[in-house]
Amino acid sequence: MNTLKNILIDAHSHLWLWQDTEVDGLPVRTLDNGRSLFMGEVRQMLPPFMTDGRNTAEIFLSNMDYAQVSAAVVTQEFIDGFQNDYLERVAKKYPDRFFVCGMCEFRRPGFYTQAVGLADRGFKAIKIPAQRLVTPQGRVSLVSDEMMQMFRMMEQRGLILSIDLADGDTQTGEMEEVIAECPALKVAVGHFGMVTRPGWLAQIRLARHPNVRIESGGITWLFNDEFYPFAGAVRAIRQAADEVGMDKLMWGSDYPRTITAITYRMSYDFVLKTTELSDEEKRMFLGENARSFYGFGILPELPYIKNMSE
Repeated sequence: MNTLKNILIDAHSHLWLWQDTEVDGLPVRTLDNGRSLFMGEVRQMLPPFMTDGRNTAEIFLSNMDYAQVSAAVVTQEFIDGFQNDYLERVAKKYPDRFFVCGMCEFRRPGFYTQAVGLADRGFKAIKIPAQRLVTPQGRVSLVSDEMMQMFRMMEQRGLILSIDLADGDTQTGEMEEVIAECPALKVAVGHFGMVTRPGWLAQIRLARHPNVRIESGGITWLFNDEFYPFAGAVRAIRQAADEVGMDKLMWGSDYPRTITAITYRMSYDFVLKTTELSDEEKRMFLGENARSFYGFGILPELPYIKNMSE
C-alpha cells in the first residue's frame, strides 16, 4: 500500500542525447549498453537496459511517474558535453515537469556573451561545474572580472546559479565574495557540499545567506560504500539542518548515474523511512523547498502503480 503524502521534486538530475566531449584532455564518449568511455576507462554511465546511450526526458519521465516524482531540475556537467539545445526543447515540451539549467564554456574567456544568449533564449538558471574549472593555466577564479559581470547580470535578470564546488573550502571564500557582491542572486550548491570529503560543512554554511540553498544530488553516490538505507547520509542531512535549517536543504538524485547502483525510488525513500527526521522536515526536504526556490507552479498528482511483485 502506498503511503506517500509528500510532493517530490528532484533538484539535481541530468539529461543528454549523447556524450561526445573532452575533459582535462581526456575523451568522454557514449558506447553501447549504458556504458561510456570516461576519461581513459569504460564506465557504466547508465543502467544497462538503456542500450543506445540516450538519456532522454521521456525515459526520465517514465522513472519519475513510477516513483511519483512530480518535477525535476536538470543541471549540466562538462563530462556530458553541452546539452543546451536539447534542454531548451525539453523545457518547451514539458514546462510543468522540468526546470532546466543552461551551461557556458567557463574554461575559456567569452562566456559572459554565452550567458546573455542563454538568458535571451529563456533559460532561468545557469550551471557551473566549478570543481572542473582547472585549465593548464590554473584554476579559473569565480571572482574574475568576467565571472562577476555574469553574476551581476544573472542577479539583475533573476537567473538562478546552480553550482558544484571543489572539495571542502577550496572555493567557498570566492563564493562568499560572490554572495556579498550579488546578495539577491539565488544560488543552489550541489552534491551536498561533497559531504564525505573533509571540510564539507564549509559549503553547507554558505546557506546561512538568505538566497543560498544546498541540494543533495549525488549523496547516495558519496555514501555508496555504506549503501542503502544510507544511514550516514541521513545523519549528514540532520547535521546540515542543524547548521543552516531544514528550509535551506533540497533533495536531489543525480539521476541517471546513481541508478546504476540503486533504483530511482531508492534515491529518496531512505529519507521517507528514517525516524531521524520529522514528517514536516521530510516534506520540506523532499519537495516543498525546491518548489518555492525554483518557482514551480501546479504539479501533477501521480498515482501509485502497484508492482507485479506485490
